[in-house]
This record gives sequence, structure tokens and C-alpha cells, in this order.
Amino acid sequence: MFNVETILCSTDFSAGSLRAISAATDIAIRLSAELWLMHVLPILPALPSEPNFAFEAHAYGLLLQDDAQKQLDEMARELKQKGIQSRVLVAHGDAAGEIVRVAEEQKVDLIVIATFGKTGWRRFAFGSVTEKVVRLAPCPVLTVRGSEERIAAEQRLA
Repeated sequence: MFNVETILCSTDFSAGSLRAISAATDIAIRLSAELWLMHVLPILPALPSEPNFAFEAHAYGLLLQDDAQKQLDEMARELKQKGIQSRVLVAHGDAAGEIVRVAEEQKVDLIVIATFGKTGWRRFAFGSVTEKVVRLAPCPVLTVRGSEERIAAEQRLA
């Protein structure tokens, strides 16, 4: 029997990934599973040390991490109100690699992920993060189509 006790859902806070969280929430409620919410921050490139360059990468990275943590914590509060146990994770690096790493290390039972996120590049996004996760994950992966994809598909059928 396929037993789901832990669900990992990654988000980039886009409309598509919020649909994936909604699907993961429904599954968690039905199966009394714990839901882990994860956001992966990219590694910031080294910036020039030019004196006129006023941008500090480290400070910017901390702001991004703090913002992601706050958004995930708010989502966790909402899940708690629905009776769902949750954890939040903010990771750094390659999104697909980090999702798969966490799933392996924590022995996650199911990954729920959107087919595309903030990039909006419908034809490329599934071929990147989601495709890598589906291919490399140590557990089943449920892909959730983003809202823009559904609208585009409905327009093609009309």
C-alpha cells in the first residue's frame, strides 16, 4: 500500500505554485499528512567590486531569505488553522537539486510541484525544474498545471 505521511511542496510564490500548494493541502487533509513548504533561493552571482556599485549581494540575499521565510511562515499559519502540521524550508542553490536532496534526506513520500512558475516560459519551464524533479525524485511526484496553462489550453479548445 502507498502510504503518504509527508508531502513536500516547493513554491516560488507564483500563481502556478500556489495552485500546487492548494492541491498539496487537499491531499494533506485527506491523508492526515504533514506538509512541508519549500522555497529555493538561487545562488547570487559575484558582483563587481567597483566603488560606484552600491548594491551589496549579501544584504540582498538576506532580504530575499527573510521575505521567503515570512511568506512560508504565513502559509504555515494558515495550514495550522486547517489542522495540518507543516514545516517550512528555505534552501539555496539549484531548485531541482535542492528539492530532490531534501526529498531523499527526509524520506518524503510525495512531492507536489507546479509545471511552471514565475518565468512564464511555458515551453521551457516544465523542461527545467519540474522535469528534473520528476526524473530524479526518490518518490512519486504530482505535477499541477499552472493557471496560465489552463487558460491557454481552454483558449486553444474554444
